[in-house]
Amino acid sequence: MPVTGDVKAVDASQPGDSQVQVYAVAPRDGATPNEVVDGFLESMTSDDSDFRTTRQYLTKRASNNWKPGAVTTVLAKAPNRSDRPIHESDRSTNEVSYTLTGEKVATVDDQNAYQPLTPTDYSRTLQLVRQNGPDGKEWRIDLVPDGLVLGQSDFKRLYRSVNKFYFATGRSEAQSTLVADPVYIRNRTDPATGMDTVTQAVRSLLRGPTDWLRPVVASRFPAGTGLRKGVTSLTPDDRNVLKVPLDKKADGTGQRSCRMMASQLLFTLRDLTSARVEQVELQRSDGSALCVLDADQAEEYAPDGSSGGPDSQYFVDAKGHVERIPGSTRGSGEPERVAGPFGAGSLKVSAVGVARDEQTAAALSQHADALYVSSIAADGELPVPAVTSKAGREENRLTAPSWDGRGDLWVADRDPGNSRLLRLAGGTGKPQEVTVPSLDGSRITALRLSSDGVRIALLLTNGDGTTLKIGRIERHGPQGKEKASVVDLRQAAPQLVDVTAMSWSGGSRLVVVGKEQGGVQQVRYVQADGSTPSSGVLPGVNQVRAIAAADDEQLPLMADTVGEGIFKLLPGDNWQSVLKEGSALVYPG
Repeated sequence: MPVTGDVKAVDASQPGDSQVQVYAVAPRDGATPNEVVDGFLESMTSDDSDFRTTRQYLTKRASNNWKPGAVTTVLAKAPNRSDRPIHESDRSTNEVSYTLTGEKVATVDDQNAYQPLTPTDYSRTLQLVRQNGPDGKEWRIDLVPDGLVLGQSDFKRLYRSVNKFYFATGRSEAQSTLVADPVYIRNRTDPATGMDTVTQAVRSLLRGPTDWLRPVVASRFPAGTGLRKGVTSLTPDDRNVLKVPLDKKADGTGQRSCRMMASQLLFTLRDLTSARVEQVELQRSDGSALCVLDADQAEEYAPDGSSGGPDSQYFVDAKGHVERIPGSTRGSGEPERVAGPFGAGSLKVSAVGVARDEQTAAALSQHADALYVSSIAADGELPVPAVTSKAGREENRLTAPSWDGRGDLWVADRDPGNSRLLRLAGGTGKPQEVTVPSLDGSRITALRLSSDGVRIALLLTNGDGTTLKIGRIERHGPQGKEKASVVDLRQAAPQLVDVTAMSWSGGSRLVVVGKEQGGVQQVRYVQADGSTPSSGVLPGVNQVRAIAAADDEQLPLMADTVGEGIFKLLPGDNWQSVLKEGSALVYPG
């Protein structure tokens, strides 16, 4: 506790420990309008049950109409109120109004979905009236917008990001894999529902996927399934078994579907409890067991690459050949050339993309004007190019290729005269052009596919800046002849004005290299929904031109730098040099 120095005003929204808890305080007798507004704003940052204390700042009519769960508006800092009422005729008036202002950076809707926004001005009005109270006249808020208004630091203290999981559509049951759908739920207890964190996550899962992801995923829970009435707390027992009582909608579910439902739950709850949930028991409405599933059994539906996935790294050596750093060495094994024309042939390559089964790779020619696909597990001749670009300048030709979890190969031609996104189903055959209707004049300069095959990360250049956007991949038509389109692009790193490299890092997270307005290059994590984790910024490394991350977050992050070679970063460590000569390092995918 400092005993000297200046006295400073403390903003109600200060960055701090997420364990700090704010307790709501009721308005004092004779509170001025200023005190009522300030008390109401601070009370919104508490865990006040059903916002009972917060509602004491409202008139009875406003309290009945106010819906705090409708939307959460996130401002860069705590909302500012006007210093004095904006409508006040004289001291004896019975009505006054205040303006709340700030810089809006995001919203969280009633589905718990986070939506980042380009910073915009926020302005709302609170109207107060003087009414009769038990102890005489008292000021209360009579007109209030629905939802909560929080500064970023309070939002990060009160909410946490959780991945709930659904099955990718358009795949056979034997190929069913789970897809992460990130949402934000309250830490500790949700004031509106009284549910603890685990129960909130289960309830959100049962309510179905968020609107953005809904067209490409499905839940195995029967439509309308909910928790048994009155359930507000779900806690694993001393054997780490979690019993989940469901309502009548799920009573008739078959064993296969029930096991898939339990898998959705197990993956959703992975990071929510202090000890891993080892088993889930789903219960019928009468309390009898519907099915039981162990965590190890749920791995059958693991998101592609998240369980026992490939951990080797591949790069282009100084002679233009593809080499492999064997898996299980955490990036420190002895490199070896791959088999086939990319390892021993005469072709010099500039970039490589390796299929997730590590049997096939796609490589760009030295000047990025041709894409070749060949085995890296067996010797063979160099095939004819699968894709070519006619652009005159190298930087306007083909992007580095990427493979999705379905085994399809993706590449973009950056030719200003014929810019296009291409997909080779199964990595073979004639390239199919993929429509991207919401590019708005931007040009694709880099791409990476998620392991689940339903999302694509794109670097889009328009003018001087390059931004990162995530698109949803929708497939239409019969299997084998389906056509794909990328729709509903959304910002993934709105705070960065110039992104130079990115890579998926797990089911719903990316690592990006970029700059903020007027800032220096930084390496940071971002969520696929555009939010930034509290520990998002990573240690710096100079002049990064490419970045590679694995689906397994325990594997090292790899950075390709200008003139210094390739570096690796293990969790909790600093950057270490791996290769002085080499470039374009990638993990499979």
